[in-house]
Amino acid sequence: MAEVLVHQVFRHHGIPKDIVSNRGPPFVSQVWQSFWSALGTTVSLTSGYHPQSNGQAERANQELEAPLRCLSAQNPSSWSKFLVWIEYAHNNHPSAATGMSPFEASLGYAPPLFPSHELDLAVPSVQHHLQRVQRIWRQAQAALQRSRDSNCRMANRRRREGPTYQPGQKVWLSSKNIRLQATSRKLAPRYIGPYTIDWVISPTCVRLRLPAGLKVHPSFHISNIKPFQESPLCPPSASPPPA
Repeated sequence: MAEVLVHQVFRHHGIPKDIVSNRGPPFVSQVWQSFWSALGTTVSLTSGYHPQSNGQAERANQELEAPLRCLSAQNPSSWSKFLVWIEYAHNNHPSAATGMSPFEASLGYAPPLFPSHELDLAVPSVQHHLQRVQRIWRQAQAALQRSRDSNCRMANRRRREGPTYQPGQKVWLSSKNIRLQATSRKLAPRYIGPYTIDWVISPTCVRLRLPAGLKVHPSFHISNIKPFQESPLCPPSASPPPA
């Protein structure tokens, strides 16, 4: 993986300041950590049970899959031929967040596209090839726009702003992804704790101070926790031990 980054990323964009990745075995290894530490790059791993932490890459993959699916519908084995034009269309497509295309953000200008009018060429094969390339590029750009609009509407349908947490604050932790020693999973508590927030990594991710017996990574997305409120009518109960 390190060699791939050197050959495919460094030579185009230089050494990154920060790497965001999931918790796959290569990315949590000591070799990976030492490699980036030697280069002066920080490693930001996704929070536990929340792969959406690397949502920018996930969204890019979805947008690239949409035009691939449309263009290879008739001949599924030909999808690799469209990759270069799909990448070209994606890099020229303006982002809703920045208002500019990846090309413009990286280079400072938008590269020239195909001419708006078609010329009559003396060589029919050249004209036919350019017309096919232009058609594929326009189809890829239209598919990217449809996919981006549809996914944005679906993502924002139930999205709401989460609460603000502070270090030292107590919260309940969802037991959805934690194995507990319970007679019945359906009757086990939905939330365990309360646990104290040790560090607010970002507005959407916190690190909890967990007991030694709970063998999970202490970083959680805020969708997996909720604020703890003390009440004399409902004293906190002891959490069941982990499995």
